[in-house]
Amino acid sequence: MVEQADGERGDDVCALPLVRRMAALLDRDPAGFSDGDALPRGWHVALFNPPTRQSELRADGAAHLGVTLPDLGMPRLMMGGRRMEFAGDIAIGSRVLRTSRLGTVTIKTGRSGRFALVDVQHRINVDGDDVPVLIETTSYVLREQDSSAPASVAPKMAVTIPPAKVSRTIVPDETMLFRYSAITDNPHRIHYDLKYARSEGYPALIVNGTVPTMLLLEMFRAHSGGEPAGWHSRNLAPIFCGVPLTLTLAEDDNGCVMRAYGPLGEVALEARAWQ
Repeated sequence: MVEQADGERGDDVCALPLVRRMAALLDRDPAGFSDGDALPRGWHVALFNPPTRQSELRADGAAHLGVTLPDLGMPRLMMGGRRMEFAGDIAIGSRVLRTSRLGTVTIKTGRSGRFALVDVQHRINVDGDDVPVLIETTSYVLREQDSSAPASVAPKMAVTIPPAKVSRTIVPDETMLFRYSAITDNPHRIHYDLKYARSEGYPALIVNGTVPTMLLLEMFRAHSGGEPAGWHSRNLAPIFCGVPLTLTLAEDDNGCVMRAYGPLGEVALEARAWQ
């Protein structure tokens, strides 16, 4: 395990047109958002996407992530999870600043070979404020190049999804993947290039790792009537385009537990949110 100290700074504007596009993607009324309103927590994923020159994209199409990832000889990049702690809100229309640094880098060996867990830590401030409104750690998985897809936790036969307080099923399609990738300026080929996805060992396009997070955050807001103070999620298995995805929310003494289930009842993403 290695702790990295290098980091980078970036700035952006929480622009109203971008917020309204995210609202439309999530099936909310775009006209319900105006300059000065608080950005729904979690929607900052549309910000701070550094414009990466075409010649500098990774072989898998991935753009710059805010910091330079270590060269570990592992070219396959996937989302591993996200931790967010909110201390305030971003006003739509405001200028925002982000300080990013590489966190821990851990090398492991699993069923599909060697892989690395890489944390990227971000602190986001509204321009003029010294205290960050959000401290976020995004975790990525780097894998070696081979012809097989990473091992998943999908069961061999369907299992029953546990009962929950709230539940809904959606089918992420190509249009959803395209719109999310456009809003977040995500050129990773695994989300739109079917030939490339199949060359990586997958049967279909992969749903962007943050899409279920955005949908579960909407479910949390509708259920709780407010915004989360914190969020922690882990991506456990690939989510495929065109395949039903069941989203659930349950309550316990520490907040809400949310999951995204694949078609056989396998847990593809697990999250916790609290107020």
